[in-house]
Amino acid sequence: MSFSIASVWEIAIKVGAGRMELPDSTERYLPDRLGHHGFEIMPVELPHVFRAGQLPPHHGDPFDRMLIAQAQVEGIPILTADPAISRYDVETIW
Repeated sequence: MSFSIASVWEIAIKVGAGRMELPDSTERYLPDRLGHHGFEIMPVELPHVFRAGQLPPHHGDPFDRMLIAQAQVEGIPILTADPAISRYDVETIW
């Protein structure tokens, strides 16, 4: 299974801004948990960036737009509870 680097980036920003707490530093906690659960990091590639730029403006969050673009390009579903994401042509799981 893949975990987008965009999600890691968003978590790091939220922790740094005090909007999210983790039981350890971001640098230790995220790699440990991702490895423990067998996730591989999906990098942001040029096709993802180009697709994100082509998406209709249903969602304003740039991180979510990148996740949508990655899911479309890679042909994989997104695990999310965000109802706005269902407005895009992407499979969601929740």
